[in-house]
Amino acid sequence: MSHKNLSKLDAPKKITNSEKVLNKDDFIVSKTDTKGKIIYCNEIFTKMAGYPAADLIGANHNIIRHPDMPKLAFTLLWDLIKNKDEFFGFVKNLCSDGGYYWVFAYITADLDRNGNITSYTSVRRKMPQSAIDIITPIYKELLNAERSGGVAASKKVLNELLQQHGLGYREFIINLQSGARL
Repeated sequence: MSHKNLSKLDAPKKITNSEKVLNKDDFIVSKTDTKGKIIYCNEIFTKMAGYPAADLIGANHNIIRHPDMPKLAFTLLWDLIKNKDEFFGFVKNLCSDGGYYWVFAYITADLDRNGNITSYTSVRRKMPQSAIDIITPIYKELLNAERSGGVAASKKVLNELLQQHGLGYREFIINLQSGARL
């Protein structure tokens, strides 16, 4: 039986420390409509998230948003893709059993002949452990900033970090994905 109405409210309430790890050659692929509702997902996505495809189709993609993710990450994502730019980032996703998995995400807008956004396509792959080790404390710091000062405070912390290392956001992410250290 398909729910088709899964929402963030249906996400697991009990979060565990159980990690699933993508295989080196796995790619998670999904498409959403312009509001973030899933219109396509591949088998690897359903396996990692732990939901049947029939339950994911029609659900908002935030059903797999892990509470360890700073809101800033999704603000950056939406700002970029709504402007037809590409998003690269690291995402900790929530599994249906309360566990999690990390991905390096690439998201882009799909355009019609007139250049209007019709949907978004996301391709995710395994991220190196070195990137997880670096991004985890950064995300904790961003979350702490958000708790006291909202997304603006989180953005200030991220901008200071990038300035300190002389990197733009995209360069920072690509460097970590390729195994570079800060």
